[in-house]
Amino acid sequence: MCGIVGFTNNIDDSNRVIGEMMDRIRHRGPDAEGKYVDEDIALGHRRLSIIDISSSGDQPIFNEDGSKVIVFNGEIYNYREIREKLVAAGHTFKTNTDTEVLIHGYEEYGAELLNMLRGMFAFVIWDKNKRELFGARDFFGIKPMYYAKMGRTLMFGSEIKSFLAHPEFKKELNTVALENYLTFQYSPTKETFFRNVYKLLPAHYFIYKDGKMTIKRYWDVSFRPDDKPSLDEWVERISDTFHDSVKAHKIADVEVGSFLSSGVDSSYVAAIADVDKTFTVGFGNDEKYNEIGWAKNFSKAVNIENMSKVITPEEYWGSLEKIQYHMDEPLADPSAVALYFVCNIASERLKVVLSGEGADEIFGGYNVYSDPDGTLYDKLPRGLKRAVGSVAGKLPAKRGVNFFVRKGKDVEERFIGNAYMFTPAERKALLKVETEAPSPMAITMPYFKRVADMDDVTKMQYLDLHMWMAGDILLKADKMSMANSLELRVPFLDKEVMALAEQIPTRYRVTHDKGTDETKYITKYAMRLAAKKDTPEQTAKTAAKKKLGFPVPIRVWLKEDKYYSLVRETFESENARQFFNTELLVKLLDDHRDGRADNSRKIWTVFIFLVWYRVYFDNNGAYSSAERTA
Repeated sequence: MCGIVGFTNNIDDSNRVIGEMMDRIRHRGPDAEGKYVDEDIALGHRRLSIIDISSSGDQPIFNEDGSKVIVFNGEIYNYREIREKLVAAGHTFKTNTDTEVLIHGYEEYGAELLNMLRGMFAFVIWDKNKRELFGARDFFGIKPMYYAKMGRTLMFGSEIKSFLAHPEFKKELNTVALENYLTFQYSPTKETFFRNVYKLLPAHYFIYKDGKMTIKRYWDVSFRPDDKPSLDEWVERISDTFHDSVKAHKIADVEVGSFLSSGVDSSYVAAIADVDKTFTVGFGNDEKYNEIGWAKNFSKAVNIENMSKVITPEEYWGSLEKIQYHMDEPLADPSAVALYFVCNIASERLKVVLSGEGADEIFGGYNVYSDPDGTLYDKLPRGLKRAVGSVAGKLPAKRGVNFFVRKGKDVEERFIGNAYMFTPAERKALLKVETEAPSPMAITMPYFKRVADMDDVTKMQYLDLHMWMAGDILLKADKMSMANSLELRVPFLDKEVMALAEQIPTRYRVTHDKGTDETKYITKYAMRLAAKKDTPEQTAKTAAKKKLGFPVPIRVWLKEDKYYSLVRETFESENARQFFNTELLVKLLDDHRDGRADNSRKIWTVFIFLVWYRVYFDNNGAYSSAERTA
């Protein structure tokens, strides 16, 4: 696990600039550094040593004749098998790294190499002879890749903050991203919060030559349910495939641990991974916000040591600047801070952890997936439901009314992912700045169209796999682990696991069968049964336990004078007045404190943007202590 930076070389002091860019991401790889600079390209690398931890694994790495050079961030779990094929084809290796497999593999197979890989990756290869740059990002977007074309220079790398050291980088806020963020709680398109800086989307590669960039998708999820196998057969297949994935994800020359919450995903990983240590965080003593006791009991039952930490409110709020600095873009997911702290305690003891991200998207685990056809009302004709929903939409919003409004809409109209903060009308009223931001439906509809012939559950999963997972779940997983120089691996997000899950019928992903003893396993139905099978008997109840996932008591804290005052001061600041109608912000805050509405997530969305903006834009780019102590 590492960090990469680079730029096409059109400046005089490229050695100094690439060095400063590498320094900005030192946290991603404190073990070693390396760079390559010529008249056309500058490449930099920071290394966290995991495989072939000797200096022979340092990057950049070259092919046999030195005509190609690579910098790589990630892990390739099947690199040994690919290496054998390359050796048989005549390639000569100087190291035992997966990095060298990539550069020889690209020589041999070109872009077709990507579909041979099993792992997480973001890498670039410079071909000196062709004067051509090739870059790629993994199937799910586990590892990040950003790029920006400014002036005569193309910049690229693992984190946007590295671009700030380049003399041709122009730092401007992208207000379109801000408006989109107010609805989604993350940046939902390829655009970022920095104008003219973009994400290379998951499962895409680019070729940059003669100032022109070509981007292509090389892989996509393809749901094709197979009704022939029985439920028991699917459970066996899930068990076998996931065991294989966990085994592959444990490849390392250093110790591997595992995160552990009370949900089935991380428990399943921890139960079969044969690690020595698990890591858990929580808040206070309330079981709604603290899973430590459960995690310790589970770990004891499977003979694993559990390391834990209770995060104080002061620690949580005091870390926000640093968190948003490392995030690069604002992310209003409160659990990102909890993830930072669990990564922190893990990094004190080892370099690699396994985690349960991706299971919900792949196997159908979110509660919202049980919404389609989940009630008798869903059996009514579509036209009748739409008519009732239209009438209900004219009434004051409240729980019962909202049910009929929601049920009166098609899934493409109502679902944008697991977070829906401000409606388009609400965000327009809130914002002072005018943008040409697209509607939420305009962003989501291209994904829905790709699965237009599928059922609603599959449509929702497909959207989440492409948007929510990459934009929220995997963003915070990468940035919070790398902030602590920790490699986080996600065995559910494996190409072989996905290939299996694509075939599982919807009724085994989300079930409404009330006539079985397993009625409590509504979501991730088949996967939960596989987890129950593979989990020791004394801890099998984890398959039925509702996941909390490092929950955060934001709604409680915002009613306390100390944190209410802190947020109000931010909402009335000069920065807030620049972008927002602050009287509406204060009303959201006051209504929440006085119990008139639970506005905690909306408040947090705006507040986190303002924290991020203070870090990256205040004082003309002279950042606060967050950068200096990173």
